[in-house]
Amino acid sequence: MKNAIVVFTKVPKVGVSKTRLTTARGGLFTPEEAKDFYEACLLDVIDHCVSADSGDVYICKDSVGDSEYLKQLLAKMSNPQAIKEIFSDVEGTFDECMQYAADYILKKGQAGRLADSVLLVGGDLPCLQPSIIKEAVSKMKNLAYTNQGVAVAMHSEGMEASVGAAMVASACQEGGFSMIGYTCTTPFDFEGVFYNKEGITALDVLVQKTSSHNIPFGLVEAVPDVDIPLDLASQIPVLKALQLAEKYDTTIDLPIRTIKFLIEEMGLESSAMPPQR
Repeated sequence: MKNAIVVFTKVPKVGVSKTRLTTARGGLFTPEEAKDFYEACLLDVIDHCVSADSGDVYICKDSVGDSEYLKQLLAKMSNPQAIKEIFSDVEGTFDECMQYAADYILKKGQAGRLADSVLLVGGDLPCLQPSIIKEAVSKMKNLAYTNQGVAVAMHSEGMEASVGAAMVASACQEGGFSMIGYTCTTPFDFEGVFYNKEGITALDVLVQKTSSHNIPFGLVEAVPDVDIPLDLASQIPVLKALQLAEKYDTTIDLPIRTIKFLIEEMGLESSAMPPQR
């Protein structure tokens, strides 16, 4: 079963990237620093997706993002030639953009698809490890080959009958998810996942949709994203823990750019208020 990994991102831009981390919105960064932070995260995430060696790596950028700037940024990667393709999403809701990215790869199971399964990854996951990506793809593949996966799979012309339905996800804070993968025969769509009138969290909607179709489901280690100052404060101790653990664990791949920016250059520290007596 051929897999693809899609890093879903906006092209970093001052005044657009991670604005909720800026001083104007209660954060610590200037608009320029917020953009620099996101660039560091994005490059670390892409490098780790490549290092996972678990499928072709694609970049899905926002439709209005500066393509030439993104190419210049990707040239700073360890191995920029490892990027299979960069493509633009469509204007619309986050649900619609995510759906487009998945359909671009899977072609809804039709002949000419670029892969049999896809793993969609956010660009703001500084602590994402290649081992987590490997586990996600492995679980998805194993679930797709189960009797249940084959039984609930959608089938199209040119589709191998052995490619079954399967879903895998990584949770993040506030009831969301930061990574999602599924096969080309999985009866799933993103409608109402991020935008629904009932106010249901994205992970809850994902579980409901998956359960209603009896799709085999796998969960891997939670990987928090960074959107607000609290998220950022929570990441700094984890980054330091990764630095220490990497000395004893060869499977750890450090997010070197993010560590350099936040800890070495900015000198940021997290703090916890002592309990009130």
